[in-house]
Amino acid sequence: MDKLELQKKANDVRKGIVTAVHGAKAGHPGGSLSAADIYTYLYFEEMNIDPRDPKKKDRDRFVLSKGHTAPGLYSVLANRGYFPVEDLPTLRHLGSYLQGHPCMQETPGVDMSSGSLGQGISAAVGMALAAKLDGASYRTYTLLGDGEIEEGQVWEAAMFAGAKKLDNLVVIVDNNGLQIDGPIEQVNNPYPIDKKFDAFNFHVININGNDFDEIAAAFKEARETKGRPTAIIAKTLKGKGVSFMEGAVGWHGKAPNDEEYAIAMADLEKIGKELGGE
Repeated sequence: MDKLELQKKANDVRKGIVTAVHGAKAGHPGGSLSAADIYTYLYFEEMNIDPRDPKKKDRDRFVLSKGHTAPGLYSVLANRGYFPVEDLPTLRHLGSYLQGHPCMQETPGVDMSSGSLGQGISAAVGMALAAKLDGASYRTYTLLGDGEIEEGQVWEAAMFAGAKKLDNLVVIVDNNGLQIDGPIEQVNNPYPIDKKFDAFNFHVININGNDFDEIAAAFKEARETKGRPTAIIAKTLKGKGVSFMEGAVGWHGKAPNDEEYAIAMADLEKIGKELGGE
């Protein structure tokens, strides 16, 4: 898939995010939108997956460590064909299989239930180690929030991954600079993120996480890296694509009302037209 098609898909994913959170009247749009390009590249280009066979043995695994941004994961899974896009507005509704955090028992395509911050990377490290022990070819990817990496368990997992030389593991940090209480450097500064992962024996790549050329180059470099896990530090814009959400900490965990939803969708429709969409 070329860059333009990926941009169009990412815009569709962003529409799905906004639609899901609006339908739920709750949720986390900001960090879902910032990571939409990463989700899109992973599911439409990078990972060995098959929506017709979500549990195939040799599939690549993905763990959403920052599980509150489930609307982003659900939207990309729906757009990739795991379940109908029309189901996205049922997010968080009683009886829906689209729970507030990813649930591997209920949702097709979800490899790990997650949401307790800091824990997802540990599960991903376990999956990567299992592949090594089994001589399996699949790779494991995990997406963390930059506020999430303030959790100590993240660094225990990173220490283990580096010590065991898990070069089939890719850790992506969505570095949008904002967490629920404000700018990350004011809440509990995790910088320099790249040097921390380097100290734990990771191969580190810094990118603009909203640029598909840089995303593609980073994942290619990760595949070519042997003997060390890779950490991709992706600088992103929280709320990207929706004018009033961009860079606004208040949209970390809040749903748009009907008027705001209309504005958000108009923003994304405009982007779609600029990309040459319908």
